[in-house]
Amino acid sequence: MDTFLINNILWLKAFHVFFMVAWFAGIFYLPRLFVNHAETKSTDVAQQLKGMEKRLLYFITPFAIFTLVMGLAIIYAYGHDWFFAAKWLHIKLSLVILLFVYHGYCFKLVKTFAQDKNTRTARFYRIFNELPVLILLAVIILAYVKPG
Repeated sequence: MDTFLINNILWLKAFHVFFMVAWFAGIFYLPRLFVNHAETKSTDVAQQLKGMEKRLLYFITPFAIFTLVMGLAIIYAYGHDWFFAAKWLHIKLSLVILLFVYHGYCFKLVKTFAQDKNTRTARFYRIFNELPVLILLAVIILAYVKPG
């Protein structure tokens, strides 16, 4: 690989990690709002949480999209042969797909809370909050250790 391509890949990786960190800051916080929302008996607090949930989800969604775009750009920069040889990447991409499903499900949950139709407990949302933590751990191990 020439120096120009290596520098471009490093820039893509830097932005990929930046957008991923920004996305996950929200993905970790949003379910905590759901926990509080499921626990509150106050109409005023529930109304405030509805606004916070919606704004946060719409704020972090572009970060999710940019994370994906940068990741695809990295794959493109490394090339076809590398993509097919990097088995760890296929597992990582499967986990990333799960994260996007999780993110999409958050839209459903925000809508459910906005319509005052939540039937799930705070405990459910506490467990729900742990899923992206575990997936992130696996993704980081795959990306940095690249197990054979």
